[in-house]
Order: sequence, then structure tokens, then C-alpha cells
Amino acid sequence: MHRTHVSAKGITEIGYHEDSEVHGTLELEFESGHVYRFFNVPPDIHDKLIHATSREDYYQLYIGSRFPNRRVL
Repeated sequence: MHRTHVSAKGITEIGYHEDSEVHGTLELEFESGHVYRFFNVPPDIHDKLIHATSREDYYQLYIGSRFPNRRVL
């Protein structure tokens, strides 16, 4: 999955693959180097994360434990 560099702190890269019209897979790389995939994520969640003033706060409030996920790296 292609990821876009977004910051040097906190969440450093964000990727998204649209699996259907209503959801997709969100991939996040964190400052630690760990990469997680979140499943069944609606496209608007990805869009709002990309444009959030604080991506870390948005992640904590709307993504963190709300979607099934797994660590890939």
C-alpha cells in the first residue's frame, strides 16, 4: 500500500486502500516505526485524519480502538 509522509512526529505516514464504496483499509506508520492496518474504515475517516489539525488527537478519538486492526511492522 502506498503511504504519504505527513509529519515527522506522532503519525508519520498514512495510507488508504478503498476496498469498496463504504469502507477500506487504513495504514498508519507511527514515529516508533510501527505500522498498523485498520480495517473497515470509511473513506471520510481517512479524509478527516489527513486534514485534522492534530492527527494524533483525531486518531485517539475516532480510530484507535474503534476499528479492527493488526500490527504489520
